[in-house]
Amino acid sequence: MEPSAPGRHAAGHCAIEHEELLVHNWRVTQLTRLGIPGPLAETYADRIDWHQVARLVHRGCPPRLALRIVR
Repeated sequence: MEPSAPGRHAAGHCAIEHEELLVHNWRVTQLTRLGIPGPLAETYADRIDWHQVARLVHRGCPPRLALRIVR
């Protein structure tokens, strides 16, 4: 087995972190579009399923209450 080059692992790690940041930012956008305030969206973007929040909001639940229910 050949050891990996020192820079390869670091570059791959950075790419993963960048992708995770893109996904996080996308989730924040989805939550804010549903009416969740930005700071709350930032906090919960990676902790909840935004689809569940969306279902509740689309059925008439206030966004903050939907977030509390899903948490």
